[in-house]
Amino acid sequence: MERNGKATSDSKESQWVRLQSTDGFSYLVKRKVAEASGTVRNMLDSEAGGYSEALTGVCEITERGIIVEKLVEYMSFKTYYETVNTKDDVPVKEFMERIPPEIVLELLLAADYQEM
Repeated sequence: MERNGKATSDSKESQWVRLQSTDGFSYLVKRKVAEASGTVRNMLDSEAGGYSEALTGVCEITERGIIVEKLVEYMSFKTYYETVNTKDDVPVKEFMERIPPEIVLELLLAADYQEM
C-alpha cells in the first residue's frame, strides 16, 4: 500500500503476512492463521511495542525452513479446526503422521517458543 509516496503496510489493513526462515524460505499466510502463534501475534501488534514486523508484515522466524513449514501447517490446522464442536471431528492423527520423526524435538522446541 502506498501513502503520500511512501510504501506502508498497516497491520489492520493487511490480510497477509510473510514468515521467513533462517535458510531463505518464506511463507505467505493469512494474518488470522499467523496469529495462531502468540509470538507472531505480538510481533504484528502495532500498538504493543512498535515492532518493525507490524509495519512490514514480515516476521523472521529463527528456524530452518522445514520447521517453519510445519509450524505454518499447524497454525493452518489449528485455525481451521478451532470452531469444531467435538474433539472427535479433528483429525489429529492424520496431522501427526505428516511430521517426520527426525524433526519432532526441534519442532516441539520451536512450537513452544512460538507459543502454540
